Amino acid sequence: MKIICVGRNYTEHIEELNNSKPNAPVLFLKPDTALVKGGEAFYYPDFSNQIDYECELVIKISKIGKSIPVSCAKNYYEEVALGLDLTCRDLQTEEKNKSLPWTLSKAFDYSAPISEFFSLKELGKDVQNLDFSLLKNGNIVQKANTSQMIFSVDEIISYISRFISLKVGDLIFTGTPAGVGSVKIGDKLVGVLEGKEILKCEIK
Repeated sequence: MKIICVGRNYTEHIEELNNSKPNAPVLFLKPDTALVKGGEAFYYPDFSNQIDYECELVIKISKIGKSIPVSCAKNYYEEVALGLDLTCRDLQTEEKNKSLPWTLSKAFDYSAPISEFFSLKELGKDVQNLDFSLLKNGNIVQKANTSQMIFSVDEIISYISRFISLKVGDLIFTGTPAGVGSVKIGDKLVGVLEGKEILKCEIK
């Protein structure tokens, strides 16, 4: 199982971080050791002074695929979840300034808390029309609809599969909307999908 993440997929988020709009999906990887399941806490690491939250829709791949046409991509997933792409923003700034990969700032252990998965049939919604939000200590800090993505889920799957074969159980973090910010010890994050609280993560 691999975790493939998409960066810079919502225009307002690109603008808030003063980044340029990409012509193709920006991809990076996280290892399976990044996953935090079942609402377990995230423990603040000693190698960063700025951990940022980034709430995202997560797609679970349901069949093996390579070089998948956009028109067929919808056949390769059935379930979605919410995930947090936790980012060491101070380390990432150093990496970007030195033109280095984002490996340390994005792929560290426990950097991907994730909710349980829900079938799209159960939700009764199209994957490109899902409302989701993130609350920090009870206040909404991120709110979006997946229709606002620059690259759709099907376009992302098609693009990834040109370069990397997809296998059953692979996870795709599809990008975060505007409103990212830092967390500190004691903060409580709650992810909401279609009005239902499905992701909880306490910072310790």
